[in-house]
Amino acid sequence: MKITEVTLARTIPASPEKVFDVWIDPKSPGGPWFGSDRVILNPVVDGLFYLAVKHQGRTWPHYGRFLQIDRPRLVEYTWMSEATKGRESIVLLTLEPRGEQTEVTLRHSGVPDDDMGRQHKDGWAWVLSALAEAIASRPASS
Repeated sequence: MKITEVTLARTIPASPEKVFDVWIDPKSPGGPWFGSDRVILNPVVDGLFYLAVKHQGRTWPHYGRFLQIDRPRLVEYTWMSEATKGRESIVLLTLEPRGEQTEVTLRHSGVPDDDMGRQHKDGWAWVLSALAEAIASRPASS
């Protein structure tokens, strides 16, 4: 099976600490876990997650485990779903300060190079947009 990599970057108007905290908290609007039908999340190295996402009229389960967590610089975890054909792929989120903002880079490697695998690019683009919008709409003190 041929595999590919998806890489996206976005500048977010907040500190790396704030972006990291939103990303890792399933109760924070804008994070990848927020709004899912079911989330089980243990964000520690070797901690597991389960994420049930409703999309196109059905539930899509996602599973993985955290490989690295270094607040506020990076989060790395495995990602398995029907769209990865049950294979472990790797999501790496890096956060680089850029003055008062943060450059967020998401690299998802080991994704099948097929229609379902390539849809990860659109999914992650949607997540990064939701993250930017949620953080921009928060009061400065939160």
